[in-house]
Amino acid sequence: MSRSVPLADLSGRVCVITGATRGIGRATAEELGRAGATLVLVCRRRADGEEVAAAIARGGAGPAPSVVEADLSSQAAVRAAAGEIRSRHDRLHVLVNNAGLIPRAREVTVDGIEMQLAVNHLAPFLLTGMLLDRLRASAPSRVVTVSSTTHHGTEVDFSDLESERGYDPTEVYAVTKLLNLLFTYELARWLRGSGVTANALHPGAVATRLLADYMKVPLIGPALARTFGASPEQGADTVVYLAAAPEVAGVTGKYFTNRRETRSSLASYDESTARRLWEVSERLTGLV
Repeated sequence: MSRSVPLADLSGRVCVITGATRGIGRATAEELGRAGATLVLVCRRRADGEEVAAAIARGGAGPAPSVVEADLSSQAAVRAAAGEIRSRHDRLHVLVNNAGLIPRAREVTVDGIEMQLAVNHLAPFLLTGMLLDRLRASAPSRVVTVSSTTHHGTEVDFSDLESERGYDPTEVYAVTKLLNLLFTYELARWLRGSGVTANALHPGAVATRLLADYMKVPLIGPALARTFGASPEQGADTVVYLAAAPEVAGVTGKYFTNRRETRSSLASYDESTARRLWEVSERLTGLV
């Protein structure tokens, strides 16, 4: 890590991390594993997940991580992943919603939903909703969602939520990061007094495949990402801080950058938009 995160002993604490095979997700898993956490790695490909789990087991202080295979673009796969997690663990202390993508051309999922909306917003919405009873039963517990400063300057257009009238990958990505914040703040309101906290963060410009996709220029984008992006360990610093640092126990409904609480965009605090998004998300996922 770029800075030492003062973590309590996480022995016996169950932590679920999506997108855990590379980048910020893997760095987060490694750090929480070193603190003794029982890790559940949600990965698109089981072979990749098993490889990462074995590496973490060699350097971790906790039990060997378990792997849950899930294509987060499929709601059936998200539901199956939640069911698998629930069958293995009657307690859940940390859920890190980290996975995300930026397709350069508009795609739709097996459920007929625009890909970025499905993976970047609806998947964490559905997964969190299906695990909420475990989080409540395990309180104090935490939900941490990776957003981005790119959300600034965007608004939610409910008349074209799936970008059918036009698709710019970076603009759509920025909107999904606003959705992450609206979801986090509404979730925190729903969970007030339950002992479950919900916070979001901007990890910085991190040298990952996602940053290369965001920069979107073929061949040049990946090179620039490697040159100017921070390391995945640096990007994971605030994720780990919100997931496990004692000093943010009880803090909820906030947005962080570099471990500091900061203000997100004005649009992200619109409660009527957040409530409407919640209702639309329930309809699109069938989560009631």
